[in-house]
Amino acid sequence: MTTKVAIIGSGNIGTDLMMKILKPEQTVLEIVAMVGIDPESDGLRRAERLGVKPISTGVDGLVADEVFADVEIVFDATSAKAHLYDEKVLRAAKPEIRVVDLTPAAIGPFCVPVANLETITTDMNVNMVTCGGQATAPIVHAISSTGATVEYAEIVASISSRSAGPGTRANIDEFTETTAHALEKIGGARKGKAIIILNPAEPPVLMRDTVFVLTSDGDRDKIRDAVRNRIGEVAEYVPGYRLKQDVQFEEITADQSVNVPGVGQFHGLKVSVFLEVEGVGDYLPAYSGNLDIMTAAALRTGQEIAAHLNQAEEAVA
Repeated sequence: MTTKVAIIGSGNIGTDLMMKILKPEQTVLEIVAMVGIDPESDGLRRAERLGVKPISTGVDGLVADEVFADVEIVFDATSAKAHLYDEKVLRAAKPEIRVVDLTPAAIGPFCVPVANLETITTDMNVNMVTCGGQATAPIVHAISSTGATVEYAEIVASISSRSAGPGTRANIDEFTETTAHALEKIGGARKGKAIIILNPAEPPVLMRDTVFVLTSDGDRDKIRDAVRNRIGEVAEYVPGYRLKQDVQFEEITADQSVNVPGVGQFHGLKVSVFLEVEGVGDYLPAYSGNLDIMTAAALRTGQEIAAHLNQAEEAVA
């Protein structure tokens, strides 16, 4: 039994997610509506060609349409500001609707599939953090899962300027704040910091993410193994996710102690992890790995929520 879903946002992210849901091997979710505000957008036109109902009057048009009666999950791929309005409209029209938020609005709890997917399937609104968060929070979480105390985690996400659309550019401030919070909430860091770089290089470069972690009691072998295992787990749903080189370690002695914002003087182990994310090309070029990791994570989340809903229905029956 498939679970009917709708996508709000007919831009790059929403359209890429639609293409993932429409793949023949994807049999859990059924997309019945693509929602936007520009009837001439490629996303809405493509949806119509592919047999998905296009709605060009935004979230208000979705809840007023007869198709909404069967929708159980809505993916919101608009902007942080727009999501605040969308959530209110959706919740007023159907209180039990499940919402997967691909914006940095973070109304609901953060979701990073390899770290906490099983714990959020009952939440009404879950937030997919950011592309940088989806790429790096799993690494920080893996390190803290070894028993290491992560005093500080800093990530630098570099993406092609071409893959940063209007939504991404409008949400830069929210991106850094939301990603930093995810490093703490999901990753387990006592203090997190995030930086994003829009790289204008031509030809466009793939998404690169650098993760720096400071731990006062980490074990190198355990950390190395945990990071390698985590790379494989993420790659199960993001095939282009990989290490660029082996995990790097640097011992900072007491004599070399550094002052870390939000932490104070630190000495211990510095861990550096260098990542690359290549898109699979469902809708956008391979250099748009920043978008691909978001839609792939959202798809995995939606599938898990659908499975939970189906189990609940079977239990009642």
